[in-house]
Amino acid sequence: MTKTAQLYRMVMDKHVCPYGIKSKWLLEREGYQVEDHHLTSREQTDAFKEQHGVATTPQTFIGDHRIGGYTDLRNHFDRPLPEPGTTSYIPVLAVFAAAGALALAVSHFAFGTAFTLRAAEWFIAFSMVILAMLKLQDVEKFSSMFLGYDLLARRWVPYSYAYPFLEFGAGALMAAHALDWLSIPVALFIGTIGAVSVFHAVYIEKRDIKCACVGGSSNVPLGFVSLTENLAMIGMAIWMLLRMPM
Repeated sequence: MTKTAQLYRMVMDKHVCPYGIKSKWLLEREGYQVEDHHLTSREQTDAFKEQHGVATTPQTFIGDHRIGGYTDLRNHFDRPLPEPGTTSYIPVLAVFAAAGALALAVSHFAFGTAFTLRAAEWFIAFSMVILAMLKLQDVEKFSSMFLGYDLLARRWVPYSYAYPFLEFGAGALMAAHALDWLSIPVALFIGTIGAVSVFHAVYIEKRDIKCACVGGSSNVPLGFVSLTENLAMIGMAIWMLLRMPM
């Protein structure tokens, strides 16, 4: 027996509702034949909402039952979206995956093999630059979240604004092995302060807060991943220091 659903969504000359497109795709993915009704004007959309007593479109009907909008439809098929504010490691894992892929690619291009010590160095340096870039998208939001746990920033607020620039600069210089006399102490300094701050907030004060490591709008929990990021910077700085010519 063919399963059918009725979908009402906005399809106008200057606006096509993205949630309507997603609803149609989800219904078809679940094996439904979709009767796709386009609401082609603001007047038609407002009349539809008034008729059915709803505040938004799209709206899906299966049989005589109104399912609701895109979020309701996902819930109906047991595919709920994460709750707003839910903590997630996905953003920082995406950063590390991108940095790792770039490091392996550059190593393969430069040395003919992806797996080299230089690739490991590039991975940390590229991670620093990408993480700094995310912070720099909204320095004000980042600084506000950073002040929640960084010990130095709490004592000297300008550090919360300078941190992304320091991380970006140190990472770029380390990737190029340029100005080691500058990049190494910067990475060692910000990494050490960061590691101490995270350890103090999470493991001594036992606070449940979010990390500013991927910017001020993230839901990444402050903890092991944040500590690892800072320890990696410290390790990179020490490694490069030991490899400097005497």
